[in-house]
Amino acid sequence: MAYKRILTVQDISCLGQCSMTVALPVLSACGHETCILPSKLLSTHTGGFGMPAVQDLSAGMEAVLRHWQSQRIIFDAVYTGYLGSVAAIDAVEKIVDTMLAPGGVFIVDPAMADHGKLYAGLDENYAQQMLRLCSRADVVLPNLTEAAMMTDLPYSENSAGIEAILDRLEGKTVVLTGVGNSPEETGVAVRTDAGVTRYSHKRIARSYHGTGDLFAACFTGAWLRGLTVEEAASIAAELTCRCVENTYDDPAHWYGIRFESVLPELIRMLEEQ
Repeated sequence: MAYKRILTVQDISCLGQCSMTVALPVLSACGHETCILPSKLLSTHTGGFGMPAVQDLSAGMEAVLRHWQSQRIIFDAVYTGYLGSVAAIDAVEKIVDTMLAPGGVFIVDPAMADHGKLYAGLDENYAQQMLRLCSRADVVLPNLTEAAMMTDLPYSENSAGIEAILDRLEGKTVVLTGVGNSPEETGVAVRTDAGVTRYSHKRIARSYHGTGDLFAACFTGAWLRGLTVEEAASIAAELTCRCVENTYDDPAHWYGIRFESVLPELIRMLEEQ
């Protein structure tokens, strides 16, 4: 396995097991050097702790980029999660233009919408700028809501709506999450130039913050080890399901997924490939 240097750009939620606090250990467990560029600092995530303290870090990103450029630092991959501001989107574009190694890859998790609507605090201008960023990515990791926005189609969870989205995404490498074939199943659909493949697993009747971040980090880490997009997506989906199961019987842990003790399973799955 080639040793990769990955830069992940997303927020840090100090408590809540999501975004950067998930991505950093998962990518490291996959065997990659993982560098970080935080876009925002939150005391907690926004789901259930009341209004968090928030510090926008986008104003300081430019100074970080100037220092990196002065040292001629480059990255084998850039992977983004929740960015939260147009300034952060602009900074990511500058990184891709100036610090992505020849042959390097760019992975975008739009992290801006779910259940048919944008996240709180984001507006239509942000969504349009994020869609522009997605158009530059080698792989995009949207959920159903974000994929509907990418294709200018109505949001729908029924099979006809999903097929229309996948048809419109032809020519793009997209890993679409939250795709289920029945009320008992969920999974992912992978769209590449070769067509569409699906991976399904059982649906667990409980949701947790950070599952999308976990999936994106697992996918990125696995794909950059040389696996195919389809193989990386199936490992990421399976690992996410196991982490949800690992959290299910702990009602006090409602705010995030207990993924740490499952990381050895991720390493084992990767080593078996």
